[in-house]
Amino acid sequence: MSYALLKFIHVLSSTVLFGTGIGSAYYLLRAALDGRPEVVARVAGWVVVADWLFTATTIVLQPLSGWYLARMAHFPLQQTWLAWSIVLYAIALACWLPVVWLQMRMHRLAATAAHANAPLTAQFRRCFAAWFALGVPALFAFVAVFYLMVTKPA
Repeated sequence: MSYALLKFIHVLSSTVLFGTGIGSAYYLLRAALDGRPEVVARVAGWVVVADWLFTATTIVLQPLSGWYLARMAHFPLQQTWLAWSIVLYAIALACWLPVVWLQMRMHRLAATAAHANAPLTAQFRRCFAAWFALGVPALFAFVAVFYLMVTKPA
């Protein structure tokens, strides 16, 4: 595989990863703030599917294609910008894994509330607060990785 093609795949994959993350977070945030259990259940269900289809696949593809690109370009993984990118990516991944579980939990809680024609529970709000709290550092970590990948500071 040529370097240019692999770089294209890496950049496209990062765009899908970031775009799916931002889009999913926006819609789930809007639905949760709306507060209607039937809306939250539907949106959370879609977000879970999007995470498994797009985020999970690209979250695996990114380090694989990045490692191969670094190898092809003869960038040592200890290079400061690359090492920080790896650390920040690991932080984002560490935030994302519990977020997926929280999204599935919020979906079930909202669906249960919608089925019972009841409001969202305190348990849902705790899950939502944790989901939001984990999303913030993941967002900043991914933005920082984009910056480091583009600028490659010394």
